[in-house]
Amino acid sequence: MDTLINSFDVALRTLFSQPHASKPCPTVADQATELSAADKALSGALMRVNHVGEVCAQALYAAQAMSTNDPALRQQFARASQEESDHLAWTRQRLTELGARPSLLNPLWYAGAFGMGLLAGRLGDNISLGFVVETERQVEAHLAEHMERLPQGDHESRAIVAQMKTDEARHAQEASASGAMELPAPVKALMGAAAKVMTTVAHRI
Repeated sequence: MDTLINSFDVALRTLFSQPHASKPCPTVADQATELSAADKALSGALMRVNHVGEVCAQALYAAQAMSTNDPALRQQFARASQEESDHLAWTRQRLTELGARPSLLNPLWYAGAFGMGLLAGRLGDNISLGFVVETERQVEAHLAEHMERLPQGDHESRAIVAQMKTDEARHAQEASASGAMELPAPVKALMGAAAKVMTTVAHRI
């Protein structure tokens, strides 16, 4: 019951409150951002997609923490979730600075991600960890693509994305070291297709 209440609390805080980071937002010293209107709109759209990814991360880790009976694994999910909370706060702050809004479909993204995390968790800890590994690998690749697409002059957004990429890679390594099972290729492809739909829609809505 406590875990269920905590999961509900995470959902409410993720979707309806202003997130607060436990660590300072990454910055690039002595470099000011000056963006054209077009570059500002592009950065806003890309950071909206990244913010959606962090909304989904909160849902995934909450569902997986709720599903496991292993206290140590639950703590591992909680630690990763805290770092993802920092990412959530940083991307939300950057959206505000860019004059952009979060995705209007965040409740839908959260619900879908929670359902996938719950399913993965119910299939066993090794599969759940394998789901983390593949999710984080895909997110890392997605962030690398955003590093190429973000305007070169948007130092603030680029610093945030670079730190997120580092953290996501570490989450994948930790999950792999904890006994993650390699997911079948069709499952990986399905996850990639679902992520593509999310990123395409969130870019605009």
